[in-house]
Amino acid sequence: MEARERKAMAMVALRAIIILQLLCSASSVAAAIDRREFPQAFLFGTSTSAYQIEGAVSEGNKGLSNWDVFSHLPGKIHDGSNGDVADDHYHRYLDDIELMHSLGVNSYRFSLSWSRILPRGRFGEVNPVGIEFYNNLIDALLVKGIQPFVTLSHFDIPQELEDRYGAWLSPQLQEDFGHYAEVCFKAFGDRVKFWTTFNEPNFMVKFGYSVGTYPPGHCSEPYGNCAFGDSSSEPYIAAHNIILSHATAVDIYRKFYQVSQGGSIGLVIQSKWYEPLRNATQDLLAAQRVLSFAVGWFLDPIMFGDYPVEMRRVLGSRLPQFTSEDRRKLQNKLDFIGLNQYTAVYVKDCIYSPCVVDTNDGNALVSTSAERNGIPIGYPTGIPNFDAVPHGIEKLVLYVMERYNNTPMYITENGYSQKCHDGTPTDELLSDEERIDFIGSYLTSLSAAMRQGADVRGYFVWTLMDNFEWAFGYTLRFGLYHVDYKTQERIPRLSAKWYKLLEPKNI
Repeated sequence: MEARERKAMAMVALRAIIILQLLCSASSVAAAIDRREFPQAFLFGTSTSAYQIEGAVSEGNKGLSNWDVFSHLPGKIHDGSNGDVADDHYHRYLDDIELMHSLGVNSYRFSLSWSRILPRGRFGEVNPVGIEFYNNLIDALLVKGIQPFVTLSHFDIPQELEDRYGAWLSPQLQEDFGHYAEVCFKAFGDRVKFWTTFNEPNFMVKFGYSVGTYPPGHCSEPYGNCAFGDSSSEPYIAAHNIILSHATAVDIYRKFYQVSQGGSIGLVIQSKWYEPLRNATQDLLAAQRVLSFAVGWFLDPIMFGDYPVEMRRVLGSRLPQFTSEDRRKLQNKLDFIGLNQYTAVYVKDCIYSPCVVDTNDGNALVSTSAERNGIPIGYPTGIPNFDAVPHGIEKLVLYVMERYNNTPMYITENGYSQKCHDGTPTDELLSDEERIDFIGSYLTSLSAAMRQGADVRGYFVWTLMDNFEWAFGYTLRFGLYHVDYKTQERIPRLSAKWYKLLEPKNI
């Protein structure tokens, strides 16, 4: 055997040993987590989104959404599937609320389908059937003592708005979103005390307008090969309109609804944690830069009135400017920050160092890796290079705490993915000790951040039950409950039984 082969085999063996050590460490941490480490009023819940679970694509006068159209295009979804039926939650929501109640959660984060409420945006009438569905859902949650935590836009928008004026590339969508938000505040705000305007707009814009794997499927070389798009400019135009749409909705809420309804409103951002690959100034600066591109891109304008200096320095005129009227609306800011956090990676500078720029991190001019010197940053999940790295949530929360003056935070998503194919035995999918290890170790790290002063007020596991995972289709399973998509039976996993032990009502 050649020396090169022996070295490669040794590295594989070393990686396996490290992963086993990480898993064993996570197991002991998961077993030790105690609900009493969190405040009495802390929200423990589960998360879902409308397109991923509801189904009923053409029922109840619902209009087409961008995801209804995009998921039917050949080659866009890994397994060729779509969300036409998904979990059939539209018909089974009462049973699903019973699942939540059995877990003892005190809150449920879900999104509204914009196209179910306003099938044609502001160019048509409010759909009373859609309003009735969400009224019934909200009322049923409250009967069970579960607080609704509602997202207005979780990736899906009416296709009508894409067809009419190009969706987020047009400032017209600011008016449409404000109209939609006000319809929702009027209809549901007497019972909904937690609103978020957008879920992961930084993620949605990157995949929709930079790499082209989400609707509207825009991109350009070297980020992707799409029929339409300009990856160097369109993501920043779309982001600008989303930021101002958020400001429009918050302005309406502050002026007309918040005082009488007594709720709060925020925005949800997703971010990895970024560790410098080398103990070198370039990589330390690269880690700060990519965090500005991930987190500061949306939160800095809302909190400080402009984009991060690091983004202005790299992008120059590609970043739009805010007018004086824009800045007036941005002064309303937000009441809390939602964080979706799953993983961490190493980051290397690509401005002063030779390397291939990672297109998944936009124009931050960095390269990322889940390994350093052959040693993994964490232990694997069902998504390649999306390792479980529990300390990442602690570090990201502390970063947000310091950057944004300890604005209240909620962990609005965090969870473990199992890779699944048609031949995967159900018993294997139900025995999900890795998910228990994942959630327990992340909660322990979250608790550590809170002991250092971070004002975190809730945690929502992704997700209640297996669902349509966007471009991955049904090939990934994140649920506490296993779903048999042929029968729609929900079966509790080991993790569901474990999560119940964190039940707030047991205190």
